[in-house]
Amino acid sequence: MAVFLSSVSGVFIILVMVAIGYILTERGWFDESSSKLISRLVTQIALPAYMITTIMHDFTANELKTLLPDLRYPVISMLILFAFSFAVIRVLRIKQAHAGLFSSMFFNSNTVFVGLPINLALFGDKSLPYVLVYYMANTTFFWTLGVWLIQRDGMGSAKINLWTTLKKVFSPPLLGFIVGVILVMLHISLPKFLMSDLSYIGGLTIPLSMFFIGMAVSNAGLSRMRLDVDAIGILLGRFLFSPFLMAVLVLPSSMPILMKQVFILQAAMPVMTNAPVVSKLYGADADYAAIMVTETTLISVVMVPILMVIIKALV
Repeated sequence: MAVFLSSVSGVFIILVMVAIGYILTERGWFDESSSKLISRLVTQIALPAYMITTIMHDFTANELKTLLPDLRYPVISMLILFAFSFAVIRVLRIKQAHAGLFSSMFFNSNTVFVGLPINLALFGDKSLPYVLVYYMANTTFFWTLGVWLIQRDGMGSAKINLWTTLKKVFSPPLLGFIVGVILVMLHISLPKFLMSDLSYIGGLTIPLSMFFIGMAVSNAGLSRMRLDVDAIGILLGRFLFSPFLMAVLVLPSSMPILMKQVFILQAAMPVMTNAPVVSKLYGADADYAAIMVTETTLISVVMVPILMVIIKALV
C-alpha cells in the first residue's frame, strides 16, 4: 500500500502541472504557437542544461561506464514489438490507412515529456541516466522505423533521409547527456556560476514539459476520445505488451534494480507527442495520432501507480 500511495503521490505532482497547462490553454492563455515555443524551450534549452548538471552532480565515471551495454535491452524490446505489431494489425483488422502509424505508436513511447518527469518524481535524479539510455534507443527507432512507417501511410511509399535522421537522433537532449558524460569522464569541473545558470535553466524542464502535455490534451480535445479497435490495440501495446516484454528481458539480468524499474516504466509510457506532427507532415491521419496521444497520456495517470506496485513486487 505504501508503494501505491507513493506512486499516486508522484503522479499527482505531475497531474497538477498538466491540469494547469490544460486549464490555461482552455482559457486562451496558450495557443498553437505557445505549444511550439514551449516544446523548443524544453528540448533545445532546458533539458540539455538539466542533463549536464545532473550527470555531473550525481554520477561518477565508473557508474557511467556501465550504462551503455544495457542499451541492448530497449533495442531488443522495440524490435520484438515492431515485429509483433504486424500480427496485432492482422488480428484486430486495423485498416490499411492506419497500419504504419499504428505500428509506430505501438512500439515507441513518450520518454521525455511524460517519461522523464514521472521517473524523476518517483525515483529521483538517480534515474536520469537510465531514462536517457532508453531515450537513445526510443528516439533512434522513432526517427527511422517510426517515421518510415508513418510516411508509408501518408505517401504510399517511404524513404529514410540519413542526414535528417541523424539530426533528430543527435538532438540537444542527447548532446547534453553526451557533454555531461564527457565532462565526468575527463574529470572536468565547470565554473560555479555556469553550473548555477545551467541548474536554474534545467529546473524549467519538468513544469514546462507538463504544461506542454496539458496544452496537447486541450488542443486534441477530450470530446474526440474514443475506444475503438485501433485505440484498444495501441492501449494494449503501450500498457500491457511493452512493459511485460521489458520485464521478461530485464528481470533475469544483473543490471541495477533502479535501472530495471526505470526501463519497465519507460516501456509503458504514452504515445510520442511527435507522432501527430510527423503524421501531418507526411499526410497520414494526424487526428488519429493526436487522439491516441491524448488517450494514452490520460490513461497513463491511472496505469503508473498500478505498474509501480507490480514493478516493486517483481524487482
